[in-house]
Amino acid sequence: MENQNWLQSELKIIEKWEQDQKGIWFWERIGRLPFKLLDKITPAFIQKKIGVLLDELGQFVQTGGQYLTQEKLVLGKLRKKAGNEALTLTDISTLPLQTMDEVGAELKSNRSKLATIQGATTGVGGIFTLAIDIPVLLGLSLKTLQEIAITYGYDPSKREERIFIVKCLQFSSADIVGKQAILNELSSFYKRSESTNNEMISQLQGWREVVYTYRDQFGWKKLLQMVPIAGIVFGALTNRSMIHDLSETAIMLYRKRRILEKLDAYEKELAE
Repeated sequence: MENQNWLQSELKIIEKWEQDQKGIWFWERIGRLPFKLLDKITPAFIQKKIGVLLDELGQFVQTGGQYLTQEKLVLGKLRKKAGNEALTLTDISTLPLQTMDEVGAELKSNRSKLATIQGATTGVGGIFTLAIDIPVLLGLSLKTLQEIAITYGYDPSKREERIFIVKCLQFSSADIVGKQAILNELSSFYKRSESTNNEMISQLQGWREVVYTYRDQFGWKKLLQMVPIAGIVFGALTNRSMIHDLSETAIMLYRKRRILEKLDAYEKELAE
């Protein structure tokens, strides 16, 4: 049953997860090394595609751009779980956390499978089809993050929520120093003050670094996908891993926000 003690225990689980995320595995460090070499031999059309992504991500932060998702799919899943066909986005916050978690887990599984298929498909042609793979994976990443945001009752059509989404994207691909910095930024964001939101917006003036760190995840992938056909296996595995980890990050960070807001509501009720 959802009560203050249960919410507090769930919050501790998330905080432990955050501590675990502050490390970076040796193979992850290695995986980013090939980029300095590969940037010199990467075809110009791929370099140009990465430049386009920079502009598209900036547009997403400002307006939602082409990546802004609709809430119908997620609302349908939540309505089915809750047994309430009249459920709206503003009503989601009143649902039990377990209901949100179930839909979030379902989305993580579905999106990971979709990423596996997509990675295998674009791995057929080696490094040349990577030009297709990178923007498609970025689009899937942003779509997945928005769907998880809606699952926990947050509206990605709002600019501050899109900023939080990009921070989730940045966190999932950051190194140990970056993860610590982002967690510090998000811990203040949870307070939901206007000054905090303005600070987050200011911090994202350098949002280009998000794409560069996100791009670094393709280090080994670019190296291995130079071989056509073999890229099918590597593309499938790396894309699945990236979307799985990204989904887990989003679920944990949005779950923390929802738990803190529920605890705050309990405290206000007791004060009254």
